[in-house]
Amino acid sequence: MNIFHLKIAFLGMGLMGTRMAKRLLDAGFQVSVWNRTPAACAPLLQAGANAFSFDQASTVDLIMLCLADDQAVQSVVQQLLPNLRSGQVIIDFSSLSVEMTVQLASQAASKKVAWIDAPVSGGVMGAETGTLVIFAGGDQRQVDTMQPVFSPLSQRVTYMGGTGTGQATKICNQLIVAASSILISEAVELARRAGVDTTLLAPALAGGFADSKPLQILAPRMATQSFTPVQWKVQTLAKDLNNALHLARYHQLSIPVATTALSRLEKHQQDGHSDDDLSSIILLHTMSR
Repeated sequence: MNIFHLKIAFLGMGLMGTRMAKRLLDAGFQVSVWNRTPAACAPLLQAGANAFSFDQASTVDLIMLCLADDQAVQSVVQQLLPNLRSGQVIIDFSSLSVEMTVQLASQAASKKVAWIDAPVSGGVMGAETGTLVIFAGGDQRQVDTMQPVFSPLSQRVTYMGGTGTGQATKICNQLIVAASSILISEAVELARRAGVDTTLLAPALAGGFADSKPLQILAPRMATQSFTPVQWKVQTLAKDLNNALHLARYHQLSIPVATTALSRLEKHQQDGHSDDDLSSIILLHTMSR
């Protein structure tokens, strides 16, 4: 199979998927797109993509998924399965539980279809600029074969091991992001109450031991309460943390910091901020004054 003549179906035109599919189009790949809400496909269709339907699954070589959660991916895969053919590859960029990934990969294997779990980190900006980092699980030779497809999307692909290890790595990534975001919100609010100009906090800490990408992205937005455009949805991180707690329980590991972070994110969702940017977590402090 000539990788540069692959026919690709990209399913899931959310914040990440639209940008990733556009980069594949711009790189010269033949891309068909699908979304549960068809209107979301319009910009990609105007850019040269084709519309995709499940009964066309056998006509493509590579199926990419970038969907919301376990339930969404499971639903889509069940509709794809009757139409799959031997030799196809499914690359799942979604962030799922390890358990669901192993289950779906097994179902794909029964149709002689390869499954690569390839969750990403880097947010909307990384998807826009093609600088995502990808954590890949599955057959290593299959992952290596897909490098030309990964190239327009990412700055780095790291093979993590067998099926599910990509998702386990993403869960670890989200543990760090979640704990950091909660702590950053506490630091920004503490600085504000102590009389600090909080717009100076991120540049002041830049290059020091406390510096991080979340700090540089979130702290300025928290300081000015500028929560748009949305880069990380609160509900997405909460979903990933739920997967982390489930995986930790399976491995009999206590992760109290993640548990606390999840409780804060859930409280923020209950206050009506599920679809808001993660930086809006600062409102938990300002609303409680």
